[in-house]
Amino acid sequence: MDHDVTAPHMLDDETVAVIGAGNIGRSLIGGMIRSDLIDPGRVIATRRTASALEAMADEFGGLRTTTDNVAAVREATTVLLTIKPQSRAEVVTEIRDHLSRTALVISVLAGITTERLQVAFGQDQPVVRAMPNTPALVDEGATAITPGTYAGDEHLRVARVIFEAVGQVVETREALMDAVTGLSGSGPAYVYMFIEALTDAGVKQGLSRDVAATLAAQTVYGAAKLAIETGKHPAILRDEVTTPGGTAIAAVSELESRGLRTTIINAVATATDRSQALNEE
Repeated sequence: MDHDVTAPHMLDDETVAVIGAGNIGRSLIGGMIRSDLIDPGRVIATRRTASALEAMADEFGGLRTTTDNVAAVREATTVLLTIKPQSRAEVVTEIRDHLSRTALVISVLAGITTERLQVAFGQDQPVVRAMPNTPALVDEGATAITPGTYAGDEHLRVARVIFEAVGQVVETREALMDAVTGLSGSGPAYVYMFIEALTDAGVKQGLSRDVAATLAAQTVYGAAKLAIETGKHPAILRDEVTTPGGTAIAAVSELESRGLRTTIINAVATATDRSQALNEE
């Protein structure tokens, strides 16, 4: 999929510190560097384990790495918080007195509001909240972003450019970010369960597991790509598969009778509720 990254070195006025560069952090680093948005020497990645940082430095030539979060944020104009929500108190307490008051903080912490982060930093810090998902690892992520009170258009531009390097980006109101977390943030888990179930179904009908797994994953990928590229409503695409008296309509009827649609809707609601609860912990 082509992404809307139009010019090289769009972030060359920035020094970006990626705090807690695990899977999502590494994908963002890779996206920025591969897209030529920023010189690798202007990106600083931190992790607790030196060996993981060494591997990342080997993967992205010129990337700066350190286990010292304070050293990383001291010179940063943009800080990507790609840590777990449960680590936020420790990390924010560690870095807040060493971060420039004008530095942009981009948070991917599920459930944690921009207001909560601004209170934690104890200053009028510009914060953008983002919710990416794991397909960002293969540059096919879906990310929603929303600005905090002190984030302006330029801060949103920087956030958008970073996440567009690894997929598609939408802007939304913060009140809807928990719903985003329930839908697309957690959504890959639901899709993987569906692929696994399709694979098992193929095995039950006599296919080898390798063949069933290939067909299941490619079917999900192809169907999603068709929906994106045609822009057609999923119901229309479904109708194009379901011929009168055919196999697909028989299966669709079974899925409807088993409550697939309601189960998915309820799952997203449950994940949304959990995201809201994380802000209170």
